[in-house]
Amino acid sequence: MGIDQGRIKATPLEHKSPAWPSAGLESIHFASDDIIAVVNRINQRTFIKRTSQGLAGLAVGPTALAKPLDQKEPTAKPTTRPVATFSIVGFDPLTGDLGVAVQSKFFAVGSVVPWAKAGVGAIATQSYANVQYGPEGLDRLAKGKSAKETVETLISSDGNNRLRQLGIVDASGNSASFTGSGCHQWAGHIEKPNFCAQGNILTGKEVVDAMASSFERLQKQAKGGLCDWLANALMAGQDAGGDSRGRQSAALLVVRKKGGYAGGNDLFIDLRVDDHKTPIIELHRLLVLHKKIHKRAHANPPKG
Repeated sequence: MGIDQGRIKATPLEHKSPAWPSAGLESIHFASDDIIAVVNRINQRTFIKRTSQGLAGLAVGPTALAKPLDQKEPTAKPTTRPVATFSIVGFDPLTGDLGVAVQSKFFAVGSVVPWAKAGVGAIATQSYANVQYGPEGLDRLAKGKSAKETVETLISSDGNNRLRQLGIVDASGNSASFTGSGCHQWAGHIEKPNFCAQGNILTGKEVVDAMASSFERLQKQAKGGLCDWLANALMAGQDAGGDSRGRQSAALLVVRKKGGYAGGNDLFIDLRVDDHKTPIIELHRLLVLHKKIHKRAHANPPKG
C-alpha cells in the first residue's frame, strides 16, 4: 500500500531551524564511562544553570500551560526548547491495542509526548509541546469525539497553536494530525487509517514517509503486533534520517484492556530510554525482553 502524497502536510519551507546554545541539554550525556569526568568538570551550580530547561521545563513554560484549554491566551514567544522529534500513533483493530512510539534528541521524551487510554485513543503532543493535549484529548475522545474533532478542539483553544504538533488516533482507527506554522523545519505529518506519523526538526519528509510505509507494510502482513509495527516504524524513520540534531531518547507506550501487571490496569507496554547513544536500538532490546517476560500476553492477544 503506497503513501497518499496528498495527505502529507508540512510547514512553509522558508522557516529556518533555530541555532541552539552550545551548552544545551542535548550536549550533556551520562554514559557509564564519562559520568565521573562530567561531575569533576561541572560543579553543581553550573550544572543546574546548564540544565535549567530540564525536568521543570521539558515541554513548555508553566505559565503557558497552567490555563485550561478552553481559555485562549495571547500568542507569545516560546521560552522553552521544542520537543524536536518524530513519532507514530497507532491502532490495531484486531486486538484493540492503542499506542505511541517516539524518538528525539531530547532528554526523557517519553515523559512528555506519548499518551494513551485503552478503548479510547492515543495521542502524541510535541514541538513546543502542550502537555495538556494529552489528558484533555483523551477526555474528549472518551466522550465520543473523533480524532479529527478532538484535534480541532484542542488547537482552536490554544493561542500558541502555531508552535504545536499533534497526532491522534481514536479507538475506531480514525487519525488526525496537526503541524503548526511555527514548528521548525523540517516539520510535517501523514494521516492514514489506524495511524498517523509526524515530526519536526527532521532531516526531511522522507522520515515520516518511511514510518508510514513501514507501519502499512507490517499491518498488511499482520506480522507481529502493534508494538512491533510502532517500534519498527520508528527504526525506519531513523534510518531515513530522523531528528536532524541527532538522537538521545525514545519511548514505546501500548495500552490494552486489563493488559497491565496481573490485569490490574491497562498499561500493557511502557518502555522508556531516557538518555542513550542509540535509543531506538535500546528500545528494541527492551521490547525483546518484554516479550520474553510476558510471553503469554504477546502470544495470546485479545480480539478487538
